Amino acid sequence: MSLDHLAVSGSTLALAVSHLESSLGVASIPGGHHQVFGTHNRLIGMADGLYLEAIAIDPVAPPPLRPRWFGLDIFKGQARLTNWICRVPDLDAALERWPEAGEAVDLERGDLRWRMAVPRSGQLPFDEMFPALIEWQVPVTPGESLPGSGCTLEQLVVTHPEAETLRDLLEISDERIVFDTGASCLSAQIATAGGIRTLT
Repeated sequence: MSLDHLAVSGSTLALAVSHLESSLGVASIPGGHHQVFGTHNRLIGMADGLYLEAIAIDPVAPPPLRPRWFGLDIFKGQARLTNWICRVPDLDAALERWPEAGEAVDLERGDLRWRMAVPRSGQLPFDEMFPALIEWQVPVTPGESLPGSGCTLEQLVVTHPEAETLRDLLEISDERIVFDTGASCLSAQIATAGGIRTLT
């Protein structure tokens, strides 16, 4: 698996976007709607094929037939960095290795096609600190096609009471990703045109 993007959740998209943009001093661009899960988003392209996503429940979308991804049905509190999403070349093979990631869901938005592992409950293991797994089915991923923002990920800190267990389970090889023991949360150090910013 390799890091694909980071998600900031909010009780509304406006709050998620405000937190993301004010944290980095960078404007987001329109994303779109996810009909299967009844959510919508805005995006910020980054270096190295990564991107940032602000996501929330779409108040005008019909209720989905299953719990929403990223635990958005039970989201509470301030907008914050809630999830990291990792790309895999073969989602079925990945789910044989990490069945706790959920079940494969086929998704599309405009010209984009992808498969995502989503637990039936909508909530990822390890208090959402387990990465969501995605298999892109397009030749160019959003991280590669989004306009640049001058942002580069320096470090992602994944904090959880069982951080060592999670690290050993994933065996992800990326020096930017650090696992730390403590209360569950994510924190990203991001280089911007205005200096290093912290996204929490």
